[in-house]
Amino acid sequence: MPTLYHSPQSRSSRVIAQLMLMGKLDAVDVINVDIIKNDGSGRIDPKNAHPEGKVPFLVTDEGEEIRESAAIMIYLDELFGQPLSPKQGEPGRGSYLTWMAYSGGVMEPALVAHFAGLDHPALTGTFRTMKEVGAQLERGLKGRSFLLGEELTVADLLMASAFQWAPHLTPDIPMVKAWVERVTSALDNEGLAAFEAKAEEELRQKELT
Repeated sequence: MPTLYHSPQSRSSRVIAQLMLMGKLDAVDVINVDIIKNDGSGRIDPKNAHPEGKVPFLVTDEGEEIRESAAIMIYLDELFGQPLSPKQGEPGRGSYLTWMAYSGGVMEPALVAHFAGLDHPALTGTFRTMKEVGAQLERGLKGRSFLLGEELTVADLLMASAFQWAPHLTPDIPMVKAWVERVTSALDNEGLAAFEAKAEEELRQKELT
């Protein structure tokens, strides 16, 4: 059974949401760990196998370590038969891989720079800004309910998670806002909230012992 190192209310929550959507949460051993958060709270948890104390972090049955959300989400989708992505050779596979790479390679750096109030030619020249991210999303969603068409995919889960985490950073584009709402509505939000609350309580109890 693969092992997922997870911290509630963090980037790894989107992996939990994916597993729930696939009905495979019980097929993965989830270990709840503390992390250092943006506000400085938290700690590096010795239980966390990630070499930098981050999440998500996946260890496969063979002991192979997988880091970065996109890689983990692609791996888990493929491990369980690809219910949320086009298979190799099928239409949309290239677009799917593009969005998965775009999330961490372009959107997240642009989002973090915007959030931190950073404005430097090296950043805008390499990653552009949230204005361009919004334009790319609008272009990709034109005439579609989701990024690849009418079916929800892992690409939607990954890309929309940034705006579920920080709604105020969602591009002020009706089409993009409606897409985020559709992705959110497709998730088991009650189940996820209950899972996260249980994980938080487990970590609180661990701090007391």
